[in-house]
Amino acid sequence: MNVYIQLFIEFFQIGLFAVGGGPATIPFLMDLTNRHDWFTKADVANMLAVSESTPGPIGINMATYAGYNAAGFIGGITATLSLVLPSIIVIVIIARILKKFSRNKNVQAAFFLIRPAVTGLIAMAVYEIFNTAMFTDADGKFQFPVTLMLICAGFYILMTRGRLKKLHPFFWILCGALMGIVLKL
Repeated sequence: MNVYIQLFIEFFQIGLFAVGGGPATIPFLMDLTNRHDWFTKADVANMLAVSESTPGPIGINMATYAGYNAAGFIGGITATLSLVLPSIIVIVIIARILKKFSRNKNVQAAFFLIRPAVTGLIAMAVYEIFNTAMFTDADGKFQFPVTLMLICAGFYILMTRGRLKKLHPFFWILCGALMGIVLKL
C-alpha cells in the first residue's frame, strides 16, 4: 500500500479516536512504532519534546513530525491534514446535534465516563514517554541515569515551589536545552 494512503488512514484514525487533545495521540503513536518502521519510541519522545517546544497544538505538531519522518514533506502534510479532518467532520455534526441533546442524561453520562478513559490514556502515555526518555539509551537498552534523575527532580522542585513556578514554560524548555548542550547528556 502507498505510504501516503497508509499515513492518511493511520492519522485519520488517530484524529478520530484520540479524544482529549494532543497528549491523547501519544499512545496511538507508540502503537504505530509496533506496526510501521516510520519512527521508533525514542523518536516519539523526541517528537514530544519538539512539539512541546514549538508553537501550535501538540497533536498536530506530532503528526507533522511523524509524517515528515515517514515520507518527507508530503508525508507531513498528509499526516497533519488527515489528523484534523475527523475533528472538522465531527465538530460540524456535533454543532448541529449537541445543542438539542446537551441536557440528555445519556450524553452527560457518556462524557462523564470518557474523561477517566482519556485520563488513563494520557497517564499511560506519560509513563511510556518517561520510561523511554529516562531509562532507555539510543540503542533501546535499559539504563539508569542518576544524573538525569537528579536533574529531573531538581526541575520538578524548582517548577513547583515559590516564585519560580510562575515562570513561563518556555523558560524551562530553554533551561533544559541549554543544560543538555552544556552537559552533553
